[in-house]
Amino acid sequence: MTSEHQRNSDIRTSVIVISSHVVRGSVGNRAAVFALETLGFPVWAVPTVVLPWHPGHSRATRIVPPREDFAALIDDLCGAPWLGEVGGVLSGYLGDAGQAADVARLVGAVRKANPEALYMCDPVIGDTGGLYVPEAVASAIARELIPIADIATPNVHELAWLSGAPITESAAMTSAAETLGPARVLVTSALAMMAGSTGNLLVSGKQSVMAEHRLIPNAPNGLGDLMSATFLARLLEGLPEEKALQTATGTVFEILARTARRGADELTLETDAQSLRTPMAMVNMRRVMSMANRKKP
Repeated sequence: MTSEHQRNSDIRTSVIVISSHVVRGSVGNRAAVFALETLGFPVWAVPTVVLPWHPGHSRATRIVPPREDFAALIDDLCGAPWLGEVGGVLSGYLGDAGQAADVARLVGAVRKANPEALYMCDPVIGDTGGLYVPEAVASAIARELIPIADIATPNVHELAWLSGAPITESAAMTSAAETLGPARVLVTSALAMMAGSTGNLLVSGKQSVMAEHRLIPNAPNGLGDLMSATFLARLLEGLPEEKALQTATGTVFEILARTARRGADELTLETDAQSLRTPMAMVNMRRVMSMANRKKP
């Protein structure tokens, strides 16, 4: 007879995802939740802001939960009887600066219920044009969430802002990630070594590994959200870090390439769910040295 323990061993750990929600499109929670659920993880989805579509398409209505209401929702989750089921927390775009303290409080409650739970902070604050959130939001993430994260997943522009260091080549990027704080930093849209390429750089302990692929211009939004969620899922599955990086990068590249071929203005996740489960795209893996290591005799 199957024991209760054996039955429960087939149930995957839950993940709390805290980010934006769009009505149309595949960004924020729409991308992260789809990826995690497709890979078999139950998700608790917390919206920090509700939008009809990504603001990059056009200006539109923006609904941010009232501060007291959002805090009360988080308090409910902190006291949820199922909190021990949660093995991961992923935070992304925040609707206002005050939400950072609420996210930190929830991470603390999850860790109390499950000390092995992972917290991944995706500091969604900016891109090539600089910050696209108020500086108060970016500062709150830097002050309250980055220091408590097990894993941070900034893009290269966010890493430069958070570290206060200009990043013009891969060694500087690695050095900035090493000083950011979290034990593992995954830099998305990283500076690749191959011409016409981009990549994802994982800095973990003394190891830095880059997964590179061909650059596809005019990419839709949501790639960072998708990469963070997929990488977290692969780690929760128990994959080694380098394999998790390779698999997640292959997934994102494959979905991006297929989306581009269709000419879609949003990631076509629903059509390409198989790319989440078993990506076939090849990515180039290479070791990266930091500037500090280069200076050693």
